Amino acid sequence: MSITSVLVLAAAGCSTLGGDDNEPTATEPGSTAPEGEVGGEVVLVTHESFTLPKKLVKAFEAESGIDLVTRAAGDAGTLSAKLSLTKDNPTGDLAFGIDNTFASRPLGEGVFATYEPTLPEGASDYTLDEGADKLTPIDVGHVCVNIDKTWFEKQSIEPPSTLADLIDPTYSDLMVAPGASTSSPGMAFLLATIAEYGDAEGGWQGYWSSLMDNGLKVVDGWEDAYYGDFTQGGGKGERPIVVSYDSSPAFTVSDGETTTEALLDTCFRQVEYAGVLEGAANPAGAEAVIDWLLSDEVQAALPTSMYVYPVSDSVEVPTDWATYAVQPPSPLSVPPADIATNREQWLSEWTDVVTR
Repeated sequence: MSITSVLVLAAAGCSTLGGDDNEPTATEPGSTAPEGEVGGEVVLVTHESFTLPKKLVKAFEAESGIDLVTRAAGDAGTLSAKLSLTKDNPTGDLAFGIDNTFASRPLGEGVFATYEPTLPEGASDYTLDEGADKLTPIDVGHVCVNIDKTWFEKQSIEPPSTLADLIDPTYSDLMVAPGASTSSPGMAFLLATIAEYGDAEGGWQGYWSSLMDNGLKVVDGWEDAYYGDFTQGGGKGERPIVVSYDSSPAFTVSDGETTTEALLDTCFRQVEYAGVLEGAANPAGAEAVIDWLLSDEVQAALPTSMYVYPVSDSVEVPTDWATYAVQPPSPLSVPPADIATNREQWLSEWTDVVTR
């Protein structure tokens, strides 16, 4: 991976809003808009990987009269838990980053207020069956196992291509994944295995036992896995197999070829949503921010800013994405109702397997 690719990917993975440099992007808290008017301070509670170009943010603030303040709350799983814990005294006006793997808990606990904006073309494909009036789709991606092609070429080892391959002794101690209880891509990967192997006795639990027996390393979050342990993460990682995204290879282009590859038979669709928080101090401003997140300008900026695809069909993805970020034709899926019903049990069983 080139230095440029590492820097671009790092910006997508760990920056905060307006993170083009170290200048602040919003005024100090305290300003409010007159009742019924849009403006004043709007606090956006989000995950640690949220970022947009500073010029885009400043233009929105100038046009809307809004001072946009962001408060990062860890990964999506941590964000979901914190929103539920603070639902009676919300720490912001809206939240971004709750995805289809974590949406059921905050929705069930009444975290979000009703707001249904006009969606751009294509975005309705990603609305939730339950909660569509409270959570608005903003971006979509697919969590997939990625491999370092150059590592396997140098070692003269045939790389894996399916979930079943990952438990082969050939790949012992070569894989790292973020945890399902602490990371949205980690949860998505768990759901991919549930979709593939089922919930019957000896199904996904048996598969995960085999993964652990084959030396899978589980870490807290995606950044820990990709930048800490993955051989193509730009650091000193020693594991050439990582749970990441279908778009990851677009950031590892060297001499017209990608040095990594997403295994498209391992992918699970992940949609991120934004919603107005119940009890928000500035609900009108929060709604305006959601409308802005759906605008062509923001949707077009998502691939290079946050490493995800827009939900809008009205914007084009970058050339590199069209060439190198191949989306899976048939991603694995689990019905949202099943996730809502079984999440806690699945996570409890998963924890038992990975900590035994």
